Amino acid sequence: MSATTPWFDGFTPRRIPVAGGSVFLREGGRADAPPLLLLHGFPQTHAMWHRVAQRLAPHFRLLLPDLRGYGDSPAPPDEADHAQASKRAMAADLAGLLDALGIDAAFVCGHDRGARVAHRLALDHPQRVRRLCLIDIAPTLDMYERTDMAFAQAYYHWFHLIQPAPLPERMIAGCWREYLHAKLGGWGSGGLAHVEPEALAEYERCFGRAEAVHAACEDYRASAGIDLAHDRASRAAGERIGCPLLLLWGARGVVQRLFDPLALWRAQCAGPVTGEALAAGHFIPEELPAETAQALVMFMR
Repeated sequence: MSATTPWFDGFTPRRIPVAGGSVFLREGGRADAPPLLLLHGFPQTHAMWHRVAQRLAPHFRLLLPDLRGYGDSPAPPDEADHAQASKRAMAADLAGLLDALGIDAAFVCGHDRGARVAHRLALDHPQRVRRLCLIDIAPTLDMYERTDMAFAQAYYHWFHLIQPAPLPERMIAGCWREYLHAKLGGWGSGGLAHVEPEALAEYERCFGRAEAVHAACEDYRASAGIDLAHDRASRAAGERIGCPLLLLWGARGVVQRLFDPLALWRAQCAGPVTGEALAAGHFIPEELPAETAQALVMFMR
């Protein structure tokens, strides 16, 4: 995305060095307001937050990063156990980002993969997260351990993308645009009408690169391996989310149909947990930007 695009008018593009490499982000909103970190999911970039961010700008100092390997944040070299794509490594990037910006603690909201990173951030760096919002996910470990035919059919990509490289990468390469559009329009979202043209162009620019498809596969490979090991270790040690948690999920999405998100997340939290289903599919911030922004303002303030 061009640094001069008027689409994100009022947001400054920045590249911040962190221990794992660097993070690209856009920063906007009120410099004197509490910081709010917004984390995107697959197969997207920070662009998914555009309409929400415009509504939140009067209330927060907004930080919109690309997760490592997505958008314009580079992925580090592969490791044998996919640790470079673990949610622990991605959360460490965000802790380093806050350090570089001189922020002790922030409000945090994540959607999809970004919500899984936010979960790990709240466990590994609890002092950095004041309040947490997770959008349309259940805990990764619970989802994998409850796998059945309905889950495998709805989340087939979880099992496709984890296959050894380069099989899924090559399969996607021949039809990456169709694959991207199918993902963006699926999971109860009913097509691409909710995606802004500028956002779609941004997703295509980024996902169309071979290295981006590989990084996404590595993200899922980590989730099916080292991330589960980290989650099991956290549960065995009694680690739980300590800050207040807000859950939002889509009434037409898969999470509500297959899981009880409130019950599953309450089991992983020491603090209060509230939540609600919104009249959307999976891509809630783009389908319902006004409702998403209102829920965040009410909860975070």
